Amino acid sequence: MNRREMALGSFISLMRGSNKFERIVKEDVSSYNLNITEFSVLELLFHKGQQTTQGIKEKILIASSSTTYVIDQLEKKNYVTRHVSEKDKRVTFVQISEKGKILMEDIFPQHAETIENCFSNLEKEELEQLLKLLAKVNRQLDKQ
Repeated sequence: MNRREMALGSFISLMRGSNKFERIVKEDVSSYNLNITEFSVLELLFHKGQQTTQGIKEKILIASSSTTYVIDQLEKKNYVTRHVSEKDKRVTFVQISEKGKILMEDIFPQHAETIENCFSNLEKEELEQLLKLLAKVNRQLDKQ
């Protein structure tokens, strides 16, 4: 197999794997009565703390209108709160509520285990190597 064929095969494998991961993760988060975008916002706020609406949009890569809609839905469920910046009234901060923290403390370990199980056939060293290789590929993609 030449380099081009290996690159094409790698691409196909990554895309197939990506689709399978997406299905597994969607099924997992839906069992918590959340969609993948809601879970992504909660996970960001849970691990990184208060964010601006713009920051959320950039970090989880969704459209501005979708960001507002998702935050609205999470606010209706009392998982997040919003407040306008006192320094700049154009900036809105979003933070996870106590109810949202309790939810994430409960579900995130199970979610992390689901993802870890996807890699259960890899040794620790193989997983470390995969992580390094994917980072290297992503750096190249960032240049293009």
